[in-house]
Amino acid sequence: MTQPFVRPDVEAFLQAQAVSGTPSLHELPVAIAREAFGAISAMTDAPAIDIAAVRDLWCDGPGGPIPLRLYDCQRDRSRAGPLIVFFHGGGFVLGGLESHDSFCRFLADCTDLPVLAVDYRLAPEHPFPGFVDDAECVARWVAGQPAALGLEITGLVTCGDSAGGHLAICVAQQLAARPAGLPLLAQWVFYPFVGGGNDWDSVRNFSEGYVVTRPMMDWFDGHCGTPYDDPRYALLLGPVPAVPLMIQTTSLDPLQDQGIAYARLAEAHGARVVHLEAAGMVHGFVTMRGALPSTFGDLEDAIAAGLSLLDMPQARDRP
Repeated sequence: MTQPFVRPDVEAFLQAQAVSGTPSLHELPVAIAREAFGAISAMTDAPAIDIAAVRDLWCDGPGGPIPLRLYDCQRDRSRAGPLIVFFHGGGFVLGGLESHDSFCRFLADCTDLPVLAVDYRLAPEHPFPGFVDDAECVARWVAGQPAALGLEITGLVTCGDSAGGHLAICVAQQLAARPAGLPLLAQWVFYPFVGGGNDWDSVRNFSEGYVVTRPMMDWFDGHCGTPYDDPRYALLLGPVPAVPLMIQTTSLDPLQDQGIAYARLAEAHGARVVHLEAAGMVHGFVTMRGALPSTFGDLEDAIAAGLSLLDMPQARDRP
């Protein structure tokens, strides 16, 4: 493989990470890894912006109450419109409402759409299909009783990064197969995990030295207890819906090839697909905007593309 293009801010970040001497997340007990993941997000992400409304709530789930957080840049939203249902990344083991709070605020502000973040159950305490069941449950709950959020909702946009991108696609597949009370309008996913195995050039080329490593991927898989032939995990086997898809992959990511494969599969099934590549960028960048400022441009492009799939005006300027 020829030397890949790496952006200057990414190069500086990778060099600092290489000499830091801190253990990788997969080398830590799960509880400590979760604390470390939260601390890393707090250090590398952009500061959380103030928006008009942030409200914690919950809905009943198959394993008990599912915590949710609603973000809106309008305090009293009078017009009907889409709702973004956001699922955080973290390999189904790490992350939660706090790790992606800053990004959800940014997303709500840039799109002028309400965003509902989902704190689904995590492995290993709740292995597959716990996180999938929670994600689908929340989407169906919102679709069945949108007034519970105090909003007039015209449809859903499933959204997520990494493992959350997996859940966004999986929920879209399930809702397309068995429709809910509101239409599914689009899927917006950032560097998604689609359960496509490890036999990809991007795994061979970028699973060492580029944030996500092969031992880390194995650690996540080992905790999730996932059957590799289940279409709710191996999404390339699933019922691919003809639902508009915005997918953003990164060129220095072990998961890049499987994300591209899903984009092509969706297009072959009749979906309107916009695939964007963040060249010279690493996995996980939505919560690294402070350390990797060049990614703001990638996110603005992705949000504009996502809004175009909804036939809505382009993203407004950030404050």
